Amino acid sequence: MTGVSVGECAWAALLGAVCAALGGARGSRLRARAWALAAAFEGGAAPPGPVARRVLAWLRDRVGALGGEWLCLPAAVLVAVVGASALPLVAGACAVPLVRRALRARGLRRAAEARAESVVALCGVLAGEVRAGAQPVRALRDAAAVTGGLGGDEASVAAAVRFGGDVPAALRRAARAPGADGLVGLAACWRVAVDGGAGLASGLERLEGALRAECDQRQGLRAQLAGAWSTVVVLAVLPAVGIALGSAMGAGPLRVLLHTPAGLACLAVGGLLEAAGLWWAARVVSAAEAG
Repeated sequence: MTGVSVGECAWAALLGAVCAALGGARGSRLRARAWALAAAFEGGAAPPGPVARRVLAWLRDRVGALGGEWLCLPAAVLVAVVGASALPLVAGACAVPLVRRALRARGLRRAAEARAESVVALCGVLAGEVRAGAQPVRALRDAAAVTGGLGGDEASVAAAVRFGGDVPAALRRAARAPGADGLVGLAACWRVAVDGGAGLASGLERLEGALRAECDQRQGLRAQLAGAWSTVVVLAVLPAVGIALGSAMGAGPLRVLLHTPAGLACLAVGGLLEAAGLWWAARVVSAAEAG
């Protein structure tokens, strides 16, 4: 495939799935053009025209605005059309909130990790500013503005710094946000430096080293668990791969699964076993990652 990204191929297939759900002459024309577009992508032909580009861009923008979980519906429509059954539509509608929850949890986890990195950078920049002779109050304001380590609590901490408030208390409140636990150590260093006269820069440097070591350990553990997560993904994809291979061989697995009593029973039992296996594997890997 030359000159065309994998994302464009996926969106071409998605366009074909949506158009396949339409009926009548208009749906036939749209379906023919959609699959011709997909074939052009697969064959490495010339890129689509301006209209096709606008359609693909519109789909990307709409899906990005709605959320990736809504891709379950076009996939369900495609399976429903191929299998001539409404059960995939019901399954796709039920999968939307589950996928939304998983994507939201992943987004929160990434935000917490980014916040932890910002706190480490805040401690490093603040230590450097203080070591260079800057006043701690101004150094904290400048470091927070540069690194964003205080997140949404930057205004309250800045107000406490500017007007002589309780800065350690403001830092401890900011530490309640996910990933901002390191601000508790910063508050302790600030309290010790103000009350006991100890060196703030040396305490911040030790705190930065401890927080950075913790982040490196977390990243190393995630790298070690990458293989286990790959196993979970393979476990989730295997049933779909089996159905696709059966369809390619002409066995008609969707017809058996969706239109016969034995197939429906196998589909129900297999779905429950698949869900239980994914839940168990994901829980084991998540527990190891959390530990």
